[in-house]
Amino acid sequence: MQERARATRRALLESAAHLFLEQGYAGTSVTDISDHSGKTSGAIYFHYSSKENLALAVVREQFASWPQLVTPYAAPGVPPLEKLVALSFSIARDLSEDTVARAGARLWAERRSIDAAVPTPFDAWVPAVTRLLAEARIRDELADGIQPSETAATLVCAFFGVCALGDDVPGGRHWSDRLERWWSLVLCALQAHPDPGALIAQAQRRIPARQKATTHLVRERE
Repeated sequence: MQERARATRRALLESAAHLFLEQGYAGTSVTDISDHSGKTSGAIYFHYSSKENLALAVVREQFASWPQLVTPYAAPGVPPLEKLVALSFSIARDLSEDTVARAGARLWAERRSIDAAVPTPFDAWVPAVTRLLAEARIRDELADGIQPSETAATLVCAFFGVCALGDDVPGGRHWSDRLERWWSLVLCALQAHPDPGALIAQAQRRIPARQKATTHLVRERE
């Protein structure tokens, strides 16, 4: 793919993400995306063929960024529950501060209004959390009675609920404060020897600094 075409696709995707986030899928038209991006409607149909496909591209781009968030916690010496908490903060930061990630989350929430099958984050994250909980079980770090697979599904759903609904909860707390309070409650049930404060503090020290950007840079595949 030529550089000019990559730049056009990037401009269209980022403009669409901005508008989907601000106005929702139903409230955004191809004309809106054309006006915001400075590209013609013909360019949108050439590169993405429809508004539905452009929305799917935003969602897939959101998911494509997540594997790189796992890399800093791949070292073998990181305790699994600590890894889980640290990773959740990295994902929550993307869902709160990254335009494409936030737009992807809104589009998934509005998936029933999109005439296409929208990918789900749960297919990837439930198995990943299950593995971490199973590792914690082997290390005797998991409380008795906690079943990794069942607990993983509950944790993933609850986590995305905290991220998606947190701004609407009274109190005006920052996303990181809300997530820390949530983990303080959850870890009391998960840990074999509960010490949520220490684990959360250690996990937060492992979170790498993130380059600030107003939008997510799109990685185009040739």
